[in-house]
Amino acid sequence: MPRFHCPAALATGQSLDLPAGAARHVQVLRLQPGARITLFNGEGGEFEAAIERIGRSGVRVQVAGHSAVEREARREVRLAVGMPANERMDWLVEKATELGAAAIQPVLADRSVLKLQGERAGRKQARWQGIAIAACEQCGRNRVPPVHEVLAFGDWIAAMQLDPAGARGTQRLLLSPASDAPLLRELAVGHGPIELLSGPEGGFSAAEEQAALAAGFRRVSLGPRVLRAETAPLAALSLLA
Repeated sequence: MPRFHCPAALATGQSLDLPAGAARHVQVLRLQPGARITLFNGEGGEFEAAIERIGRSGVRVQVAGHSAVEREARREVRLAVGMPANERMDWLVEKATELGAAAIQPVLADRSVLKLQGERAGRKQARWQGIAIAACEQCGRNRVPPVHEVLAFGDWIAAMQLDPAGARGTQRLLLSPASDAPLLRELAVGHGPIELLSGPEGGFSAAEEQAALAAGFRRVSLGPRVLRAETAPLAALSLLA
């Protein structure tokens, strides 16, 4: 059954117009009145709905029953990542969403190839959020992970230092190629939330790594091989999920 994100209050028996993006998808799929679809608004669960009317400028649906089904990962993992270049960040956001990341924080690090600021950064954030929504529609998630605004590493780590998340049972883990770093699967124990930090191409600078350690992050390794900037966080999410 086709799935569509509908960021509105949904209730059984309600009749409403789909948002423009979802309406376009219905038209592209050439669905007809009476067709059944699934709607989710990110607040939990999903609704079955039937298409009532398809017009040139909109699609109206009748909302039917609600199902409380959730398809979230067993652990809440908030991913902060030094943005890889070109379209690799698009791919990373898509796959991280499919693998269950609870939130995605793009970070501008010293060695980041992709340099984003101002209006361009805002456009990229909006694009990545759209990619996360589409990934949820495809994979069955009913909660869309927020893709936060791009932050310079220094600003983001300063916020981490002010937030006593570790005291609330949150583990802070820094993916590292260091040979003496413990393996992720050995250190990430328990069921509490995780802040997972992964670097850009070339990794974090020594100063950035020290700032992360000072903010309560611990180095962890994925093994003896050095993975690409867009591969490492996905491998980690797979292990944690």
